Amino acid sequence: MSQHVRGVVARAKGDPVRVETIVVPDPGPGEAVVKVQACGVCHTDLHYREGGINDDFPFLLGHEAAGVVEQVGPGVTDVQPGDFVVLNWRAVCGHCRACRRGRPQYCFDTHNARQKMTLTDGTELTPALGIGAFAEKTLVAAGQCTKVDPAASPAAAGLLGCGVMAGIGAAINTGGVGRGDSVAVIGCGGVGDAAVLGARLAGAAKVIAVDIDDRKLETARTLGATHSVNSSDTDPVERIRALTGGFGADVVIEAVGRPETYRQAFYARDLAGTVVLVGVPTPRMKLELPLLDVFGRGGALKSSWYGDCLPSRDFPMLVDLYLQGRLDLDAFVSETITLDEVEDAFARMHKGDVLRSVVIL
Repeated sequence: MSQHVRGVVARAKGDPVRVETIVVPDPGPGEAVVKVQACGVCHTDLHYREGGINDDFPFLLGHEAAGVVEQVGPGVTDVQPGDFVVLNWRAVCGHCRACRRGRPQYCFDTHNARQKMTLTDGTELTPALGIGAFAEKTLVAAGQCTKVDPAASPAAAGLLGCGVMAGIGAAINTGGVGRGDSVAVIGCGGVGDAAVLGARLAGAAKVIAVDIDDRKLETARTLGATHSVNSSDTDPVERIRALTGGFGADVVIEAVGRPETYRQAFYARDLAGTVVLVGVPTPRMKLELPLLDVFGRGGALKSSWYGDCLPSRDFPMLVDLYLQGRLDLDAFVSETITLDEVEDAFARMHKGDVLRSVVIL
């Protein structure tokens, strides 16, 4: 029997979002209904509202969430009603060539719920990243539910569902930051700050935060940056080199997603160093680099999609570190809001006033 709940819908490109009644069907085979407890307001949700992802309006926004499994469909065995879960948008298939090679974090065929949630008039909704968690309840593929310790705060744990995991994973999984390494992070929004946190967690000796906003640089310092560079008045490449003995950083993480900041990252790394792109560029952006420099500097140029995470492996581990007091996820929760305040939260996020606004349900 379907349920009627409240959810945040974007009906048309650029229009303000609004809270509407959503119809959530009972879970079918391989599906689960989750009672959402908290969901972070991520920049990707704003991209959906602005038509920057695709034009499959109307969208049910929200994807960075934690909650409790309420119902499961036939064949679901990994989770059961009552489980506290973090939702993820990489439910691995187990059958593609990446999964068969033992690299499920690169799964090429991740899946979502087959049934559609709708408006009361039957209009089908497109859930953001296959989740749609700015809602009191949502329907997902059971593989999108990662069971974690229920002692964790839903507001903090839910952030692992996207931005925080992307940043931590960019440092640990993609960048392979190790003990004693020097790391520079260009762009200190939520993902960049999570990369700072991940680099310190991995044992980096020096973490250099780069941004044009002193407020963001101060936040990065509270999360573990040892040095900060305001690139609006200082050449970040020269400063990073100066802070690393003239060589450049072992790992440079670009968390902006622009050609000019990527070039800074490229030239701010040491010979044979690693550049990690975790910032999301727009489709029309182009990058030009001298091919001889690419060849001559060696090392690795990598992109990090969702922090190269495997939710079943990484979410429980990071929640355990949070509960041990070794991973300050609470620091990312700038404010808690209601469903009716999501549109205002987009404005605050756009101005850089918050790391994360989190909807509490």
